[in-house]
Amino acid sequence: MTPADLALANRLADAAGAAIRPLFRGTWEQERKADRSPVTEADRAAEAAMRAILESERPDDGIIGEEYGKSREGAGRQWVLDPVDGTISFMAGRPIFGTLIALMQDGWPVLGIIDQPIAGERWAGRIGEGTTFNGKPVRTRSCKSLDEAVLATSSPHYFDSASAEAYMQLAQTVGGNERQGTIVYGGDCYNYGLLAGGHLDIVCEQGLEIYDYAALVPVVEGAGGTVSDWQGNPLDADSDGTIIALGDPARLDDVLEAMG
Repeated sequence: MTPADLALANRLADAAGAAIRPLFRGTWEQERKADRSPVTEADRAAEAAMRAILESERPDDGIIGEEYGKSREGAGRQWVLDPVDGTISFMAGRPIFGTLIALMQDGWPVLGIIDQPIAGERWAGRIGEGTTFNGKPVRTRSCKSLDEAVLATSSPHYFDSASAEAYMQLAQTVGGNERQGTIVYGGDCYNYGLLAGGHLDIVCEQGLEIYDYAALVPVVEGAGGTVSDWQGNPLDADSDGTIIALGDPARLDDVLEAMG
């Protein structure tokens, strides 16, 4: 990973944003994929724009994209692309979706970008370097205990029956309110940028794919936080899609205990 990789990742985000912005709150085509999740013209146009740059400038690197699949799966370096993370928010005209761009080396995320192209907000992180928000350093905040924490998740409906109970136990623990806690719903990848900037304390999700989570790890950890699965293990290409992101790494054992 070099400064040139970060510069390239920023250009990928620029290209994706240029494809997305003209379609936001406009007229676009959509359909349902095999898993019944929605996909729009913006998703496909943004990923196509990024892939064209990578094919031209990094022809030996692999690509894993949500919309157009995998290229050069055996490559040690893999670019992982989610052109519109939060497609439903995009469709609803809510500017809290994002473009996710990650570089993985031998299965481990080493660079990540979360880009919100409508608001012009971009978080960038590299392993071993600090995370920036629009070019300026950001840090997570400390959290003395779970009863002071603010928890975020995209939707409780995204948890399957086996994981819903663990999430609800955590939700009942945070915020000092036994009934519902202090919780933010909605946001998809945008929540992880907010956590990196010190505005949230915990993000908990389940069912994520590699293109949903790879970019999040360098952004959160470069800001001083931590990202793990529900067993407390670091995330790599083979992770199971459960996510705990914490602004204060000292709270990991508390979260795992709360989730049972």
